[in-house]
Amino acid sequence: MSGKSLLSAHGLDRIYHVGEIEVQALRGVDLDLHPGEFLVMLGPSGSGKSTLLNILGGLDRASHGSIQFENQELTKLNDDELTRYRREHVGFVFQFYNLVPGLTAEENVELVTDIAKTPMKASEALQLVGLLERKDHFPAQLSGGEQQRAAIARAIAKKPTILLCDEPTGALDYATGHMVLDAIARINRELGTTTAVITHNAVIAQMADRVVQLSAGKIVSSKRNKKKKSASQIQW
Repeated sequence: MSGKSLLSAHGLDRIYHVGEIEVQALRGVDLDLHPGEFLVMLGPSGSGKSTLLNILGGLDRASHGSIQFENQELTKLNDDELTRYRREHVGFVFQFYNLVPGLTAEENVELVTDIAKTPMKASEALQLVGLLERKDHFPAQLSGGEQQRAAIARAIAKKPTILLCDEPTGALDYATGHMVLDAIARINRELGTTTAVITHNAVIAQMADRVVQLSAGKIVSSKRNKKKKSASQIQW
């Protein structure tokens, strides 16, 4: 993991207006992501962690502040340029898998490889998450953990610079959650993909290089793990 920042956010605010009510989801957030880093962002519901992840990934815009990605100022991009940033550099994994029901696992992954510049083969992505033998199965024929691993394969098949995961084990039981976390850690380790996982489950933080804690839209702590653990070593 390099000390140089891959993505650097400064002074991020996000304000939503619901009728006449103003809701401030982020309050002056500063955050750096480093090449090859495995970052876990912890916080309860409403702490702003999903809002922050969406802004870093170009799915949402900050109300104030700046985000520098490599030599690009994301906050100055228009909608088409932001779409290009997401397409070329960011992979997303969400709590709910968002697979297309009428397509096999392999075909779901190929949806991404068809639009990426230099993708890996769908079969290679499925192999990385331990799902190659299930490539011809439809989502309804896959378990929850298998569907999430298919979603991870789809996210990484375009070889993203950054992998952003929003509660990736939130809908899974203990055993399948371990398998999904192991797949994410393997992507980070073997491909060197900068990875950020947001969760309310503090146990997952044991896998991280660094742990950031959010509360009420602010980062209240940022600590490096002296000894990170593998998915198989953590106990929920």
